[in-house]
Amino acid sequence: MSELHLRVYANRSELILSDGTVQTFHEGGMSQAAKARYARIAVELSNGYLERQILACRDRASKLDLSSLAQTHRLLLDRLVQSVTSEVGRALVGLTILQLCVKSIEPEQNIRLHKGSASTRDFSWRDGISMRSLDKKYITPVLREYELLRLNADGFMMTRSLAENYPYSTVYKANLRGARSEWVSIVEATEKAELSPDIALHYLLSQLLNQAQNFRRLASQILEEVNMFFEATVINQEIALNFILRHINQSDYAARLMEIAMHSLMQAMQDYQVFPNSSLKPLSQMRSANKKHGNIGDIELLEDRQIVESWDAKYGKSYLRDEIEELSEKLEVHSAIRRAGFVTSLEPERLDELEPRLEEIEEIYGIFLEILTFAEWVEEQFERAVTEEATSEQKLAVAWITAYTESLAQLRRDIAPIDEPCYQWLLTLRGILTAEL
Repeated sequence: MSELHLRVYANRSELILSDGTVQTFHEGGMSQAAKARYARIAVELSNGYLERQILACRDRASKLDLSSLAQTHRLLLDRLVQSVTSEVGRALVGLTILQLCVKSIEPEQNIRLHKGSASTRDFSWRDGISMRSLDKKYITPVLREYELLRLNADGFMMTRSLAENYPYSTVYKANLRGARSEWVSIVEATEKAELSPDIALHYLLSQLLNQAQNFRRLASQILEEVNMFFEATVINQEIALNFILRHINQSDYAARLMEIAMHSLMQAMQDYQVFPNSSLKPLSQMRSANKKHGNIGDIELLEDRQIVESWDAKYGKSYLRDEIEELSEKLEVHSAIRRAGFVTSLEPERLDELEPRLEEIEEIYGIFLEILTFAEWVEEQFERAVTEEATSEQKLAVAWITAYTESLAQLRRDIAPIDEPCYQWLLTLRGILTAEL
């Protein structure tokens, strides 16, 4: 027995398994056989293959026979699903679904080889297929439609760590976050024909459906508890702020929750027509507030599709020199902006030092620029709503908590399309509500 390892040559890679077996993967344009396999896979997927499997698991679960699935493989798939958190694990689950679909449709296709191209400019294995193309066209859209995984619309294969020019195996060196060892074990078992890909696919989809049902049940229960909270307590600005701050500070990925909290307050203000001439831009995906996406900040108001007001959430940051310079660059291409600012979770530092630069930017672009703490920003928005006589403090406070909860419960996806799984966030929210009630 030898240790599993990979040999990389100029035109091929050799995977040496622990029993000494050598698998050779030649580089180069796709072979005719690989092109034919890819075409058959694409046709099946375009004809609704994955959707049919999901519906079979959802609507005809009693007719599925999963008895031949070994307990070891069942546990691997369970841990793969359970590894999904607000920030990690989704890509590997999506990739596993893609690989199992590929192997079920075309058993001869090696699911280690995730790149295939006819072009000589792009890296390709002769026996590989473009999993990135299959994902974007046929896998991610279906998983999003059935709400099984909250994925970026561009697909999970956009993740750089999945795009290294090495075959997927135990010695794949990229830094994969999530259930890496379970995913690799599933790939190995599938390639060794120890795991039936169609049965594994049905089991994996069934587990995701169960989680989706559990999520909806939990969301419904929490919304009922929120209404009980409203009945038992006179909600004002301070109570709403403290309630949401407790949830942010007790949760993982608090920075994202701060963005959602700010956006939720603006949702509530929009519902009360506090800014009747502007529209709130839907919540952006995490880490998309940059020049490439055309954003200025995390929360933006638009008029005639131009950004007129922008707020950027800065959780855990107190000194914003670099952020101010980055904002100045963005403002060069956003002439309609009238108001912009940063909202910090910590007390801002060295404001005296930054003030001259803020004033300079205000003068150059003719805007109003602020740096506020989260509490100050919330107070400013409440004052704005009351001054406009659009609503009362109490009504806006209730609407804010409602918008925040409904956003996390995936009930406002038109305005708050949150792609992070929210189950753990809802559990934390339930704990806070239980303490209040």
